[in-house]
Amino acid sequence: MAKKILIIEDDRFLRELMSKKLTGEGYQISGATDGEEGIRSVKSEKPDLVLLDLILPGIDGFEVLTRIKQDIEIAATPVIVLSNLGQKEDIERGLKLGAVDYLIKAHFTPGEIVEKISAILLSKT
Repeated sequence: MAKKILIIEDDRFLRELMSKKLTGEGYQISGATDGEEGIRSVKSEKPDLVLLDLILPGIDGFEVLTRIKQDIEIAATPVIVLSNLGQKEDIERGLKLGAVDYLIKAHFTPGEIVEKISAILLSKT
């Protein structure tokens, strides 16, 4: 069965680009455009992995990550932060809150992001 990935990203272009790329690799994709919807989707869909932007309408990605990790039902879900926030403090905060990886959007192609996702999902099985 295809692994399910939830993309929490408010930028429609980027969300669709990642969705297309991941669907082409055989993943099942769902998307959320803000933090609240993202948390609801993680709870209802139980994805195998979450790709999380930090700058979101409503609650930000750090808060989303915190809430995911505090919820016993979904805390084990691996979360990759994919953000434009590249400051050392942001990266450390994201990893400290429980992200399995922190990718800066400008530094990675969609193909490289897919490779990271595949590696994390493989290590989980």
